[in-house]
Amino acid sequence: MKASLPVLPTSVVGSHAKMGWWYLVRQEAESGKMGSRDVAEALDTAVDIAILDQERAGVDVITDGEMRRFGSFYRTYLRRIQGIRMQPAEKTLAGPGYHTREIYEVMGKISAPGGLGIVEEFAYLKEHTAKPTKVTCTGPTTFAAGTTITAGYKDQKELAWDFVAIVNKELELAAIFNATVEGVNAKLAMHICFGNHHGRPLVKRTFRKLFPGVLDAKADQFVLEFANREMAEIDFWKEVGRRKELGAGLIDQKSFYVETPEDVAERIRVALKYVPAEKLWINPDCGFNPTPRWIALPKLKAMVEGTKIVRRELGHGV
Repeated sequence: MKASLPVLPTSVVGSHAKMGWWYLVRQEAESGKMGSRDVAEALDTAVDIAILDQERAGVDVITDGEMRRFGSFYRTYLRRIQGIRMQPAEKTLAGPGYHTREIYEVMGKISAPGGLGIVEEFAYLKEHTAKPTKVTCTGPTTFAAGTTITAGYKDQKELAWDFVAIVNKELELAAIFNATVEGVNAKLAMHICFGNHHGRPLVKRTFRKLFPGVLDAKADQFVLEFANREMAEIDFWKEVGRRKELGAGLIDQKSFYVETPEDVAERIRVALKYVPAEKLWINPDCGFNPTPRWIALPKLKAMVEGTKIVRRELGHGV
């Protein structure tokens, strides 16, 4: 990282809220009405805005907002993988939801000879901010769960192992990029997501069945959702917090209620009962896609200001 971090660093999970025109760009690009340079210029601008929004809010560690990912944080990459074919949704006469999305059908053994494009995303981010940064990459099980298998694999578990090789290659390339940047101190964080398509969860919202086995993962930090569950299961971290960092989700990106700084400070104080301050990061529950930007921006600012309140209480004045 390019700068030392304060106690209780603030960050984001990955995606940033989109501007209205971003959806128009996606629509025109997917209909073939925009040239490749037109699309590149528009998405560069979108990333620039995401960076500026996070910097202005005062977030300590930022991302590129995943602005280049037209098909969400994992469906974009499924379109780059050979052996997978996109099919139209089976149901369209309904409001948006998991049941109305396009289907990604696995037709045979998968490969990604051109990579996923994450390295290029990260390179642009590093070149356009002086802030500490991080890059987000979808995990193999999420990739596999988003597909329907027609041929090539007996089940999603077998398919996930082939995704492991694809993701590992991408992260190796990112590590090579990091090594060329003086002073970079990279860490690995695992986000366990309950799903966020139009604010709808995809699975039962509990970490209970994952513990303690998930702690064997070679991750320096776990990024977990607490705000939208009223801080449920934060006590799990009492025995873990001295060994692993926790990126505590303390902003509910699924809610239109804009937290106040004091709301955030109160949640941080609860988290500090179970996690040492030096092991605690502050972030939203999940990415801000598709939270409206006019909701996301004040939420980010409240997250930062609420964190400052607790820093002062801990004797780290800002």
